[in-house]
Amino acid sequence: MSYQSKLKDPFIDALFEAILALEDIQECYRFFEDICTVAELKSLAQRLAVAKMLDQDCTYTAIAESTGASTATISRVKRSLNYGADGYKLVIARLKEIDRSRKQ
Repeated sequence: MSYQSKLKDPFIDALFEAILALEDIQECYRFFEDICTVAELKSLAQRLAVAKMLDQDCTYTAIAESTGASTATISRVKRSLNYGADGYKLVIARLKEIDRSRKQ
């Protein structure tokens, strides 16, 4: 399946290549602590947590209480899940596969 992003540019390509070059969680921590502010990194992590909870049909109230996300953030993530590029869906499905394989 081919996807053509509206954001495609050489700098973003280079960033994604760098991320794909990381080999484990420790390397991710090292790279992302250097490239992102603490607030940016926490915001990215929060959005993924929100997406996972929306995928599990959790209520906005439960999501807000669990993650600290605002209803505006929850709504933006939900909009991306419903009308976005399916990136959240792709990652959530892969994380579920990893979780299933670990349980076996």
